[in-house]
Amino acid sequence: MTYRNPPTTPRKSATFDDYTLSEIRRAAATGIYDIRGAGAKRKLPHFDDLLFLGASISRYPLEGYRERCDTSVVLGSRHARKPIELKIPITIAGMSFGSLSGPAKEALGRGATLSGTSTTTGDGGMTEEERGHSKTLVYQYLPSRYGMNPRDLRRADAIEVVVGQGAKPGGGGMLLGQKISDRVAEMRTLPKGIDQRSASRHPDWTGPDDLEIKILELREITDWEKPIYVKVGGARPYYDTALAVKAGADVVVVDGMQGGTAATQEVFIENVGQPTLACIRPAVQALQDLGMHRKVQLIVSGGIRNGADVAKALALGVDAVSIGTAALVALGDNDPRWEAEYSALGTTAGAYDDWHEGRDPAGITTQDPELMKRVDPIAAGRRLANYLKVMTLEAQTIARACGKNSLHNLEPEDLVALSIEAAAMAGVPLAGTNWIPGKNGF
Repeated sequence: MTYRNPPTTPRKSATFDDYTLSEIRRAAATGIYDIRGAGAKRKLPHFDDLLFLGASISRYPLEGYRERCDTSVVLGSRHARKPIELKIPITIAGMSFGSLSGPAKEALGRGATLSGTSTTTGDGGMTEEERGHSKTLVYQYLPSRYGMNPRDLRRADAIEVVVGQGAKPGGGGMLLGQKISDRVAEMRTLPKGIDQRSASRHPDWTGPDDLEIKILELREITDWEKPIYVKVGGARPYYDTALAVKAGADVVVVDGMQGGTAATQEVFIENVGQPTLACIRPAVQALQDLGMHRKVQLIVSGGIRNGADVAKALALGVDAVSIGTAALVALGDNDPRWEAEYSALGTTAGAYDDWHEGRDPAGITTQDPELMKRVDPIAAGRRLANYLKVMTLEAQTIARACGKNSLHNLEPEDLVALSIEAAAMAGVPLAGTNWIPGKNGF
């Protein structure tokens, strides 16, 4: 009598999963690396791994409808004669005209103004749409120097010296030729339709001593009025924050690897940098060690999605957060209403990251005149303002539940972590214990 083993379900490799196999085949067929936008898609420790300890007997919660919870923040009070005063601690990150359409930049300015916060130019210079509709506009000073001129430096309300970006710390960005229209080419002094790669470092300085000279130069150009930010990617947040402070920065911006980009190599996005959660504690520690915590403000960006993320970042010692990808979604990007057109591009609304190709059906990450018509800057700006309002209300709800009358009174003591990794990164106890991994030698 013959016995046969029962059939089994084939088991696929966790290492060589379907996506990995498809990437190997794509690389073998094309001989070029994959380029995409957005941020890291791999699973990383994040704010979801933290929980708040609401008030009970040891602390009393605040009544949501009767007791105030302050949300305002002042940025740049260290040296600037005109620091920025914002109604909410949620700002709009730098996203370039070129990467984004003109109507999208206008919508960002409108939404930020309605919410009492700031927006940021990004690479490629300042557009009149954004300046005209942004009450508070931060001007990015990048290695490329595209569109940079002293007049716009003076027209800005703050200047952000970009040293690195979370999706690509140590690397430059890309803007492919199909997005370099006549207007983009003119603003960046580039030939139309030719691929452009931004520099990975500033051409006129190579270290912190040179950065100090550059910051002084920018202060002289702007008559010491404007706050000077320094933005770094989440690579070595302790030392980068300390050196930025020593170089004279008013504000330090730390961007974790969940932060997005218009376009760079996917291998870069997924394998360089640190999660946003891992960047906060070292940056705060650097400020504390220098006696500059709260004197030099800290902004964190990369994967901020809701009011809970905002509250958790502030509880860990941050002064404000910045959003990019979430702001674009609020404007209408990756909207399922365009699913048929996303599908025709070989993707889906929730996964669309080919922003560099300039064919975004939502009209946001494109320079195509017909697609851009799909963006109503007024309506999109209102959607962004609604989203920012909800984020702020959510953060206030959590703060009141912890007994705090200001978002800035939240503290690490209000948090616990759900995993050992998150506890170690955030420097808060593992839930149900008083153990902080890595503290006291354990």
